[in-house]
Amino acid sequence: MASKMPIGDKWELIDNDSNSQHCGRKFKFDFSYIESDGIKNVVKAYVWRSYKEENKVLESLYGDVIRFKVFNDFATIYKIFSLKTVTNNDIEMFISYLKSSISDKTKKPLSYKYQKACLDSLKTIIRWGQLYIPNEVPKTEIFTGNEYIGVNRKLKIDFIPDEILEQINNALVNEENPYVKYGIIILQSTGMRIGDMFKLTTDSIKPHLISGYTLTWYDHKNRKERQPMPIPNECASAVEKLIEHTKELREQANDSIKDYLFIHKPTNGRGANILKVIPHTTYYQWLNDFIKNNDIIDTNGELYNLNSHQFRRTLATDMLSKGTDLKAIQEVLGHSSANTTKQHYADVKDKERAEVFKNIGIIGNINKVDETVITDKKDLIWFKENKEKGARLCDGYCSKPFNDKDEICTRILKRQKCYTCSRYITTPEYLQAHKNHLAELENQLEVNVYGDHYAEHFLPTIKILKKIVKRLEEIQDGND
Repeated sequence: MASKMPIGDKWELIDNDSNSQHCGRKFKFDFSYIESDGIKNVVKAYVWRSYKEENKVLESLYGDVIRFKVFNDFATIYKIFSLKTVTNNDIEMFISYLKSSISDKTKKPLSYKYQKACLDSLKTIIRWGQLYIPNEVPKTEIFTGNEYIGVNRKLKIDFIPDEILEQINNALVNEENPYVKYGIIILQSTGMRIGDMFKLTTDSIKPHLISGYTLTWYDHKNRKERQPMPIPNECASAVEKLIEHTKELREQANDSIKDYLFIHKPTNGRGANILKVIPHTTYYQWLNDFIKNNDIIDTNGELYNLNSHQFRRTLATDMLSKGTDLKAIQEVLGHSSANTTKQHYADVKDKERAEVFKNIGIIGNINKVDETVITDKKDLIWFKENKEKGARLCDGYCSKPFNDKDEICTRILKRQKCYTCSRYITTPEYLQAHKNHLAELENQLEVNVYGDHYAEHFLPTIKILKKIVKRLEEIQDGND
């Protein structure tokens, strides 16, 4: 296999996998940046053999080579000329290098996601080498398995809140871009990945044997045809509208794309008048324009940060919230493991969380506390007499800090912060104290090295504190 490798450092490889989203695309590999011949030969062997044996899609191989440049820069500085000499200490130093590097493109520190991707590419190449060319890579384990785990990870499912979804669907009524309008409907209805949606064809939709319609598509990630999925009438109509909209374009298209629904001919720009499947970057820009043009705002008053994968997570979350079995959700999403569905997709739209927010005692002036705030007359009398003494806490007030036996509340003793207790009251005078506590917890989350379990202890408090700060600011600004 190695003897058939292209000569030189610059290769042009064509994706010939008929089931690939990039079938027919040419990828230009350039290995000339790798100074060490020993390291370069390992990377070349990894790319060539993986490409010929179709063990990995060509786009991923291309990405690995691009990201490996960061490790090569590190290796050059620290005079590492062979992968087989790399140790765990080198990996730790490389991680430090990643964290301190500045992007040539953005002039900013490398994002956490990109740092992890660079390390993953190095790990993939070395792991491949241990299997196929063990004499050219470390023989012992040099990765701890804890690199970039838990730190800066999203700890809550990124589904689209109901109020945002309502804004999106209202805006779709007048949306003029058919690819955005009907694409969002398809994504909401099926939860398919956007790359799979771009490869929908005219024969993807078929009448259901009993009633309605089904949609079939190729799952490129799992490399298999999905079973026909029953779809709502709105989704079926969206597909039919796209078939109608692209009719003339498909008549002009070559055989490779003539059946696709998401084909487009730009009227300006670099690819003007070239008929092709819509690029991911173009569609993402359209989504951004859709949010901006329709002024779709989140709870912080900022434009909502929408991406296509959120529709997939939202579908799973809605199904789970309605009591759908996790196995059924797994099948809808096409996951090989239910754990993937549970850990990364299906969350519950927690009604109790909203109730907790309602229980937060917030008032503009503590001297205006009356029976509408403290319903028990005895407790109200005590509070008015002690609001500047025993009722006062470090960030608010407690309407009953003692029980009937004059024992101090265990919540106050153990937790210090009583935000979700019905007896807790806070006012704008404590706004800065809440902001300070919020900043402390967010800093703990930022530098957390203990993983998800540790972070879960204070994530609920962060959510409630954000709500408290927001409402106190509204009172302070006279908007309540």
